[in-house]
Amino acid sequence: MTSARDIFTLVRKGVSAVGVGTEARKPFRFLLCGDPALVAELRALLLRGQDESVPLDAAATLETIDPLRIATVVGPDARCVIFLARPGDLAGARLDLLQQLKLPVFVLTIDPAASESHPVSAPPPGEVGEYVVDRIERETLRIKFFPHVIDRCKGHEIAVGRRLPVMRETVANKLTRDAATSSLKVAAASAIVDHVPVLGIVLGAVASAGDMVAITGIQIVLMMQIGAAYGKDPDVGRMWELLPVVGGGLGWRALSRELSGFVPVAGIAIKGAIAYAGTIVVGEGVTFFYEHGTHMTAAEASALYDEKKRNAMVFARDTIARIRGRLS
Repeated sequence: MTSARDIFTLVRKGVSAVGVGTEARKPFRFLLCGDPALVAELRALLLRGQDESVPLDAAATLETIDPLRIATVVGPDARCVIFLARPGDLAGARLDLLQQLKLPVFVLTIDPAASESHPVSAPPPGEVGEYVVDRIERETLRIKFFPHVIDRCKGHEIAVGRRLPVMRETVANKLTRDAATSSLKVAAASAIVDHVPVLGIVLGAVASAGDMVAITGIQIVLMMQIGAAYGKDPDVGRMWELLPVVGGGLGWRALSRELSGFVPVAGIAIKGAIAYAGTIVVGEGVTFFYEHGTHMTAAEASALYDEKKRNAMVFARDTIARIRGRLS
């Protein structure tokens, strides 16, 4: 049986805070254009909540451009274009010029009289997606607009959160989903080994110990990433100390109990769902802490774990089917 001390030693050797710190310092730019008053309003919202945790270059990440005068080369740090519009503005807008930049073009139309609407997914580079909302407010934009913008900032999510506080919760949610998916794949892959005759007998215990190390590492990196997005310097030791108390320690306890064999794992999908749900609890628990200044209660964490475990079952089965297909 691999002890918690052994796991921490292995995890600490494989987890580096330097990489998280580097991600937090990555340069990026959002290009803003369209209605000048709306551009100013969105800019004010994105820069709201600036404090000592926000780098001084935060304002420089929001660049106002003129579509008729912009150069065709905007630099590799540009992540997207955001065009602010009022009803009827798109009729004469030169969105074709913006599309030539080969960046995702987010059209944000402010129409108090219209029903909110949005595309199913974020526009790919060179394409346009229109988001209709009634006002420029965090609660409105966090539903789809912010998540889709963050989806097009792959590799720069932490840097966005660190500089633009209003988007931190959205960034944390994206990082949590990605980490939970990685945890699911780790658990599912080893569970497949467990279910292979003879090979499972020989390697099953090793695979379970590997689960613990890998998933704990994913969780600690996730906590450092979220902390960095909220302006905290990444530190492995501090994250390890926080891990048992996030969500009342449910994420760690559930994984260590179920994945190590204290509670039998009834099937590959369930094992993957356990890893997914436990990581969701850790990510949402640390996000809750940074948002509210207090830890999620054990009861809240338990309810969240059960909900995410149930919801993960379908996703786990789909993921496992793809893994099996690649292994066959």
